[in-house]
Amino acid sequence: MNFEQMEYIKAIVHAKSISVAAEQLHVSQSAVSQSIAALEQELGLRLFQRSRLGTTPTEEGRSIINKALIIVDTMQRIKEDAQSITSSFTGELKIAAISSLMTFLPRVLSRFKKDFPLLKVTIIEMESKKIIPRIKQHTVDIGYITIPKSQEQSLPEHILFKKLDYDAHIKVIVPQDSPFAFQSSLRLQDLADYPIVMYASQFWENFSHSYAEKYGPLNILFYSSNSEVIKKTVAEGLAISLLSGYSLNDDPYVESGRIIPVHLSDNQVVSDLYFGCLVSEQNPRYAVIQRLLDDYTLLK
Repeated sequence: MNFEQMEYIKAIVHAKSISVAAEQLHVSQSAVSQSIAALEQELGLRLFQRSRLGTTPTEEGRSIINKALIIVDTMQRIKEDAQSITSSFTGELKIAAISSLMTFLPRVLSRFKKDFPLLKVTIIEMESKKIIPRIKQHTVDIGYITIPKSQEQSLPEHILFKKLDYDAHIKVIVPQDSPFAFQSSLRLQDLADYPIVMYASQFWENFSHSYAEKYGPLNILFYSSNSEVIKKTVAEGLAISLLSGYSLNDDPYVESGRIIPVHLSDNQVVSDLYFGCLVSEQNPRYAVIQRLLDDYTLLK
């Protein structure tokens, strides 16, 4: 019995397939099969059985497998503790986020980097629909996304979604000399006759279609994936726009008074969405990811 066999057991449990587990571990399928067979012979019982549902634990093997998973997790935590003491976490951590969740990341990561100075952190702005498959493929380690409430239940078992305590209120941003700037709130139908510069994402495209079905087409001046371009366009008096309230915190355009955020009273724009953090338990860097999520308050 050895630690390598414990790691094989964990990989098989998560993948429900010896071949997939071997691929994820970068070893041959025969090496995994032979190692598990040798362990089963040593223990005198079968740990796994194959069926049309994949490779699953046997009834007699469940207790042994649970203990093996505890051993692997314990060893991983020992390694983490040793690394944190010496500040020797190395490698790269890739974080993808939708635009409205980008603003809080630098402050959080500045604290994280003080504890893990050798860890390279890359932040990528990306749409939710592109983040989810990259989390599954482990090409992105942490994803800050929005998903419909109905979609949360359909995520794979090894993909964890942590809801964020996020102020999702939408603001209408208008130029300082706009008549809207002196109103306490606006309704969606108030926007119909005004040029709008819209953030280029699937969410806002869907919003435009929903709005058109209810009130008629919006007067879209253009779409942009650059929030600075959007705010600059509004500040120059060319259009109004819609952005999340959180993304406007500490914003220089707002602080200087060049753009004015106005509350959108009918906030059903985001009523069926969850804002949150997406990670994969099968990610090889999961230990570091978990440390970041456990130890740092993400929206404070």
